[in-house]
Amino acid sequence: MVPLSFAGQDLRVLPEGALYWPARNALLVADLHFEKASWFASKGQMLPPYDSMATLTELAALIDRTGAAELWCLGDSFHDSAGCERLPDDARALLTSLTARLDWRWITGNHDSLLVDHCGGTILEEAEVGGLILRHEAEPGDPRPELSGHFHPKLRVSVRGRQVARRCFVATATKLILPAFGALTGGLDAHHPEIVRAVGRGAQALVALEDRLLRFPLAA
Repeated sequence: MVPLSFAGQDLRVLPEGALYWPARNALLVADLHFEKASWFASKGQMLPPYDSMATLTELAALIDRTGAAELWCLGDSFHDSAGCERLPDDARALLTSLTARLDWRWITGNHDSLLVDHCGGTILEEAEVGGLILRHEAEPGDPRPELSGHFHPKLRVSVRGRQVARRCFVATATKLILPAFGALTGGLDAHHPEIVRAVGRGAQALVALEDRLLRFPLAA
């Protein structure tokens, strides 16, 4: 975990694309997109049906590693609002054990705006916690410090003539966008105009390694 000071809060950035908030003993993730594969299968595009379990297994490992007692999912936790009903038995058992064990909050997103409680936890449209606004999609006109997801940012750089893509955080003084945590999620280039528009001037892409945080300025 790498330290990050944001809006007066001491956070920790994890290479897996999550945030840990020591003062609250809280873990924050965005865009899990559980049951994306089964949604595509219902439309006739068959994908391996293991995405939810893969995501949950990685998330459970982070919970154990950090000892978090509180968890915030910043929207699009399910690929659609009925996704929880389609969870395989093993994934449902793991998820419900986690929501029973932690103070678990689901922030709804554009994919799961009609989410209802079938898997435990508390469902919210957004929240204000410790002076930070937690929501799914950044609001450009809101000056309050904000944590969000939605854009699945990735940084693409050239290394020794090869193009390398890594999921990244996008940050300014008052906005911090988390990358997608889900196993079956794509990514939008961090330089994309929609991301830059959402956060404003002075944005940086942050790539977390085990022992340091790499910072890359994004053009306005």
